[in-house]
Amino acid sequence: MFGADLAEVYDLVYGTRGQDFPAEAAGVAQLIRARRPAASSLLDVGCGTGEHLRALRGLFDRVAGVDLSEAMVGVARAKLPGVDVHVGDMAELALGCRFDAVISLSTAVAYLPSVEAMCRAVARMTAHLNPAGVLVVEPWYFPERFLDGHVAADIIRGADRTISRVSRTERLDRAACVESHYVVAGAAGIRHFSERQLFGLWARGEYEDAFARAGCTVEYLPDVQSGRGLFVGIAGDGVAPAASA
Repeated sequence: MFGADLAEVYDLVYGTRGQDFPAEAAGVAQLIRARRPAASSLLDVGCGTGEHLRALRGLFDRVAGVDLSEAMVGVARAKLPGVDVHVGDMAELALGCRFDAVISLSTAVAYLPSVEAMCRAVARMTAHLNPAGVLVVEPWYFPERFLDGHVAADIIRGADRTISRVSRTERLDRAACVESHYVVAGAAGIRHFSERQLFGLWARGEYEDAFARAGCTVEYLPDVQSGRGLFVGIAGDGVAPAASA
């Protein structure tokens, strides 16, 4: 779960590193409308600081978000007045309302600790869909595409601060560990913090099985979202089978 240090600089870091939140939001909206043209409501699960939601609220009549990190939710609420943004665990999601579309981008599902937890999350997201609603999930890299020992470095310059970021990946059985160190320099001084994130290394078939168990038909769209692809599911009656919850 992201802490307050990263939440503060997240938009600057990832926006500068090439993540185009408005373009991603527009692309996802297009995928949803191709399958449900009249879709008017959307829930973003693992919404982070709300950058996708900021674009999506201009494309849907009603949007809402949920994230496990209180720090991230605090940033999202500050930038999105009037939008409901909840603190919650996607594997235990229970908002008491439904939407025409539910999305989970930025590989949020891969932060879950196991395939079983991912299946529960897909089931809970499906349970928040209206009949024939659309579920869009961005996975982490599949095991065969993960680069073990990959090192990356970036210098990010903002209006009032400069940030250096270095990271290294390591495979730990069925998880990918990404250790990142940040140095943030501004007028008030220089500080350092680090983040150690674990992502599930799950196969394409395991994601597809999670959708099927939740009562969704599913297709996988490769070569989008930085090459990780997207799973796009269509709910049956909008209620996940009890066995998959």
